[in-house]
Amino acid sequence: MNSLIFRTMAPILATLMVLFSIVVLLRGHNDPGGGFIGGLIAAAAAAMSGMAFGVGAVRRTLRFNPIAFAGFGVLLGAVSGLLSAAFGVPFLTALWLPANLFGVPGVFDIGVYFAVFGTLTAVVLALEDNGEET
Repeated sequence: MNSLIFRTMAPILATLMVLFSIVVLLRGHNDPGGGFIGGLIAAAAAAMSGMAFGVGAVRRTLRFNPIAFAGFGVLLGAVSGLLSAAFGVPFLTALWLPANLFGVPGVFDIGVYFAVFGTLTAVVLALEDNGEET
C-alpha cells in the first residue's frame, strides 16, 4: 500500500498491538486470553507492517525466520510438559513457583504464543511476498 497515512500509523499501531498481545498472553491463564489469542494479535501486527513496508523490512526486523519462532514455541511447550514429568507427576501437570507467581501453565502459554506467532507470520509473509528481494 502506498498511503502516507498508513505508513505513518503502521509502526505506532504495530507497537500497540504487540504490547497488547503480551498483556493478553500474561493474563490468559485466569482470565480471557492466553498464548493463542496473543500470538494472533502479534501476527496481525507483523502482517500490517508487511503491508506498510514490505516483507523484506518485516523479515529484517524479526531477525529470525518466523518458522524458527514456531519451532521455539513447540520446543518450549514440550519442555514445559517434561518439567512436570521430571517431578514424577503426569505430563503437563501444573507446577508452581512459591506463592503461585508463575508455573508450567505460563511456560506452556508462552510456547503457544511463539508457535502461533511464528506459523501465522510465516504464512502471511509468504502470501504478501510478491517476489521482492528479502
